[in-house]
Amino acid sequence: MKRFRNTYKLLSIAVVFSILWSCSEEFTNRPPEDGISLDAYYSTNAQVESATNGMYARTWFQFHNKFFFAVAEVGSGNMYSGSSDVSAMRNFSLNGSDPELNQGWRSLWANVAQANAIINFLADRVGPGVDDEVLQNTIGEAYFMRATAYFYLVRLWGPVPIIENNLDYVSTPNINTNRIEDIYTLIESDYNMAIEKLYAKVRGSNYSANGRVSKGSAKAMLAKVHLYQKEYTEARQLAEEVINSGEFKLLGGAELPGKTFGDLFTYPNNNNEESIFALQWVTDGNYGSASNCNTQFGISTAALTTSNASYGGVFAPSQDVLDLYEPGDARKNETIMFPGNSYPNMKVIVNGTTEQVGFTVPAADQIGGQGAGMAIKKYCQGIVNGNATGPIDAWAMMENNTYIMRYADLLLIHAEAVLAGGGSTSDASALASFNAVRARANQPVATSITFDDIFLERRRELCFEGDFWFDLGRLPRAQAIAFIAAQNRGNMFTAEYFTPDESDFYLDYPDNDVAKNPLLLADPVPYNFN
Repeated sequence: MKRFRNTYKLLSIAVVFSILWSCSEEFTNRPPEDGISLDAYYSTNAQVESATNGMYARTWFQFHNKFFFAVAEVGSGNMYSGSSDVSAMRNFSLNGSDPELNQGWRSLWANVAQANAIINFLADRVGPGVDDEVLQNTIGEAYFMRATAYFYLVRLWGPVPIIENNLDYVSTPNINTNRIEDIYTLIESDYNMAIEKLYAKVRGSNYSANGRVSKGSAKAMLAKVHLYQKEYTEARQLAEEVINSGEFKLLGGAELPGKTFGDLFTYPNNNNEESIFALQWVTDGNYGSASNCNTQFGISTAALTTSNASYGGVFAPSQDVLDLYEPGDARKNETIMFPGNSYPNMKVIVNGTTEQVGFTVPAADQIGGQGAGMAIKKYCQGIVNGNATGPIDAWAMMENNTYIMRYADLLLIHAEAVLAGGGSTSDASALASFNAVRARANQPVATSITFDDIFLERRRELCFEGDFWFDLGRLPRAQAIAFIAAQNRGNMFTAEYFTPDESDFYLDYPDNDVAKNPLLLADPVPYNFN
């Protein structure tokens, strides 16, 4: 692969740290990029299919490792942290010098750059033995990934540069940002290209076949993009196409009653029928290939730890989510570890040495970590325990997937798209989608729903999955500011309240990149779509 890397030069804002990984269709087999010559490599279908493997994990790692939760969950008031590297959004002091902000920014641009490499160059580097549908599907995956990276960029930073081919800017690395509406145009175009090129699928019980994105995945993500722009007709149409296709199902819902909400976040259920797009972590011996959620969440004290690492509990639930769930909600104990909760299947370490399966959450003042009095259950699986948790690497990171989107999200998008900004709706299709999510959680069905009902249900369903900050961003600014200002953003010992201002809903550009490209601070310009 050296030949390709030498011709694909990097911009300061688009660092590629893993261009075109892997030689197997499996995510777990990814040889070093320097050991492969691109022109000689892509001679079979399997080799072409492997070109996007790294884009399901490694390119997302620094975005996901801390930044994603530090902004989307701490910022939204769902999570609390007192750790200095991830707590700035608690009081809205995050700025362009923050190392984790820089990591998240670079990671998203790495996704853009790697997608650009595939979109622009892969077709010229495949042999005659490669089927065109395989090539087109792989390019479709790249369009999907670029759209998803830009969807995060525009929601986090607002105006950013549109880069469709990095080589276009080698000699002119100072690049203007583009208008938000233009970025959304690119995102829509990319998802539509993905819809055109990707395979159609039906997610079945063979989970090993479900890891890659599909036409349905792209339609679902595009429905969300339209919803963010209040394009309700388009969002509804796409959501209904996905729903009617039967590709996805709620795990533990009426069609899959043998599973539960809690099963969504366990290793054996990676790539289950509900998963629309999930990051595919692997323990391949390299730092940055697996997920650290099991350590970052959970409990870590001298008396009890839920991770193999020597530290843990960097993130905790906020005081604002203490009363988020209604009585009997099946999501409550699978999202938050409250004192007295029992988890009979989780393996833990007691008193620093003794391993045991099953434990009861200790008293609030004994949970440790952030002084929150609770711990995060979602994505926390316990110490390594065979197939129950999957493999673990040298950094105590694991292979349990991270959802970017799942079917419950789409159902709630559908209900909101049917509501279409109205006061309330009793539309049967909207209620069917909304109540399917409620029923899986063991909650009573509704006969009429409002935006506030859907907004609250989204928070309950997707809590700690990196979505609520973006939902708050969809509210009128005054309403979002008032909502956040009313949150107790402290710990169990000290209540704290912070009021964001208008500028806090978009992040600062990294200082280093502004120094290299001052045009980041200039007014955004229209993008010329050829």
